[in-house]
Amino acid sequence: MRPLSIDGAWVYEPRVHADPRGSFAEAFRAADLPHPFKLAQVNCSVSGRGVIRGIHFADVPPSQAKYVMCVAGAVLDVVVDVRVGSPTFGRWEAVELDDRTRAAVLIAEGLGHAFMALSEEATVLYLCSQPYNPGREHGVHPLSAGIEWPELAPVLSEKDAAAPTLEQARAGGLLPSFEECREFYTTLH
Repeated sequence: MRPLSIDGAWVYEPRVHADPRGSFAEAFRAADLPHPFKLAQVNCSVSGRGVIRGIHFADVPPSQAKYVMCVAGAVLDVVVDVRVGSPTFGRWEAVELDDRTRAAVLIAEGLGHAFMALSEEATVLYLCSQPYNPGREHGVHPLSAGIEWPELAPVLSEKDAAAPTLEQARAGGLLPSFEECREFYTTLH
């Protein structure tokens, strides 16, 4: 796995074996991950072109690490450092995930995550280290974080459209601290 510029985020670019029958790639191998990851839930979302999901994150602890891959179509997957006190606080990094390269992104607990569907329809699988817990889930408005989204008409859920800006979330005490996250990472096995 190749580390991204934000500590706690990596991209996996598998070797895709293709022949006249189609292709095969090893999509996930827990033992090779650079961050402890115990699978607790798998989510599948299908989105139309221009749909933005996120920026989502959860309270630490336990938060929710994610391993994200696009199994049909293409998305621009974005990791946002929402950890207050992090040297890269507010920075984002984008990786295109699609059904040809079979790349995936591993996102540690405490980081924000979003994506935009680039194809007419995109199916994304999220492997999650913790089950969904609505009382601990939060969001930041995806058009307020300085992300350079593709020039598509963005489609947001009501929840994401009503989310606070990064600065509002910081002022409201919604964001995890970098130190809390680093301490939590040491407890993972």
